[in-house]
Amino acid sequence: MSARQASAPVIDRVLPIAATVVMLAAIWCVFVYVPNERLQGAPQRIFYFHVSSAWAAFLGFFVAAGASGLFLWRGRVEDDRMAMAAVEVGMLFCTMVLVTGPIWARPIWGAWWTWDPRLTMTVILWTIYAVYLVLRSSARDDPQIARYAAVLAVIGVLDVPLIQVSVRLWRGMHPSVLSAPANTGGIEDPRMVAGLVVTTIAFMLLFVWLLRLCYESLRLRDELHRLEDRARELIR
Repeated sequence: MSARQASAPVIDRVLPIAATVVMLAAIWCVFVYVPNERLQGAPQRIFYFHVSSAWAAFLGFFVAAGASGLFLWRGRVEDDRMAMAAVEVGMLFCTMVLVTGPIWARPIWGAWWTWDPRLTMTVILWTIYAVYLVLRSSARDDPQIARYAAVLAVIGVLDVPLIQVSVRLWRGMHPSVLSAPANTGGIEDPRMVAGLVVTTIAFMLLFVWLLRLCYESLRLRDELHRLEDRARELIR
């Protein structure tokens, strides 16, 4: 082990291993351990990745909203950096939701995409934080734009509870696997519950690992920008 690896925080050495091990266990659970759902059959197995991705995305956007609120209150660059890192990771998982959703929908609905309320609200959520990233990418020397982006991050997270209740509010056709009544399609078998728990833990560990990597990357980027600005001043 190099001196650099030895000096790294324990969590940075444990997280990659833990995330990899639990993710492999999740893959085994989904494709080997859990049984087929009675009504939807084998295609329902993508549910474990789809739902876990959604929860990781929601977590990322809630973290971003909280960090953005702190940035607006305290003005600390660390809070702004955490918000941006959380949005980047949240967008990764939100994109996974929008990719796995049509794959699940095709054999169940007979179409890759329908403008179901929950799907539509998820696209809106993705668009809100895509705009956030565009704003942040242009805000290096403009703290006012950074504050606008922070406000957007705080407001955008309000779409998350709307996604959760959209099926009931607007009578969507999105499958309600978690809340489905008995014998109407859902995770009734204990093995399904175990598979969902393991997959969720795997995605949460992956989320934390990616968040730390992204935050550190943004910190190093900011440090590089400071060095570049100092070098320009010296040249002048």
